[in-house]
Order: sequence, then C-alpha cells, then structure tokens
Amino acid sequence: MSHATSSDEALLLVRLLDAIEHDIVPLTEIGVSVGNKIFGAALIDKHDLSTVLAETNNETVSPLHHGEMHLLKRFHEWPEAHRPAPSSLIFLSTHEPCSMCVSAITWSGFDTIRYLFTHEDSRDAFAIPHDLKILKEVFDVDPGEYRRDNAFFHADGIRQAAARLDAAEREHILSRADTLLERYARLSDSYQQSKDGNTIPLA
Repeated sequence: MSHATSSDEALLLVRLLDAIEHDIVPLTEIGVSVGNKIFGAALIDKHDLSTVLAETNNETVSPLHHGEMHLLKRFHEWPEAHRPAPSSLIFLSTHEPCSMCVSAITWSGFDTIRYLFTHEDSRDAFAIPHDLKILKEVFDVDPGEYRRDNAFFHADGIRQAAARLDAAEREHILSRADTLLERYARLSDSYQQSKDGNTIPLA
C-alpha cells in the first residue's frame, strides 16, 4: 500500500493555493464589484489536481448563494452523465464553510473539504462573524468544536496542514497564504465599504 508523503501533501497544498489564486479570486473580484461577499469555492480532481469548477459568492441574487452553495448549484446543473463523482473531488473553500454550506457539502456526497481561512479569520480578519454566531446560537457549538473528522468527511485547513510539514515546505506555503491574505484583505475592504447598498440579510 502506498502512503502519501510530506512532499505529496506540500504539492497538494500548493495546487490548492494556485486554484484559489487563479480560478477563484478572479471570479470573486467580479462578485465583490457588484456587492457580493468574498467567499468562493472550487472542485479539485483528486487524481490530477485539476480544477473542475470554480465559483464565488452570489448573495445579491439569493442569500443562500454562498460561494459553496453557488458552486454546488452549478455542479448539479451539469448532466449526471458528465458529472464527476463527489468522492473523486476535493471540495476547496476559500473560507471554512458555514453550517449551511458544510451541511450541503455533506448531503452532496463530498468526503474531503479543504479551506484557507478559518471561521475565526472570517470574524477577525474579514469582519464576517455570522458563521461563528450561528454555530453558537443555533447549535451551541463553540469556535473550533465541530467535528472536522467524522463519518461523512474530513476537513482540514491549508495553514493547519502546512504546519505539519518540514520547515522549507511550511514556509513556502505559509508565504503564499500570506500573499493571498493580502489580496482578500483588499477585497474585504471593498465589500465592507459597499455593503450598505446591498440587501443581503446577514451582510
């Protein structure tokens, strides 16, 4: 039986960061320009790590169209005969999925979730506290206490996975993540400055 190595994981994390930078961020820049939040997602083929589909937040159309939900909507619009099996894909989210999105991802059959920014990052770096508030108010779950390893899926943060690598691999990936943080900070500033003009219930 073959086992994934540290280098395998490092290559995967770099590819996930590439997908965020090149496939998701350009869509998010357009989305933010018309009043949407900064969250996006992509489906990554587990075999060749290609991007199968990418989407971004579309809450100005429907408050249910978080980046992950909009991606799932688009994915299920494909004819079933041409739709890859969810088990063959990594569900990549720019930000740790909220309770609605993680439930929808689970119901859709995806067993692997990766994300760059945590719920705490959404609250502290991007001024979007709703994920954590809903987890606490509705489900009485404190920050970080839902089960990322369970019978349905394994979820892991890119930064958290990078911390388990050797120093050279770790520093390269964290440097890339910091660069993306700067881009998302600018997008977040744009969203925050314009959000009073939208009708998103939890803006």
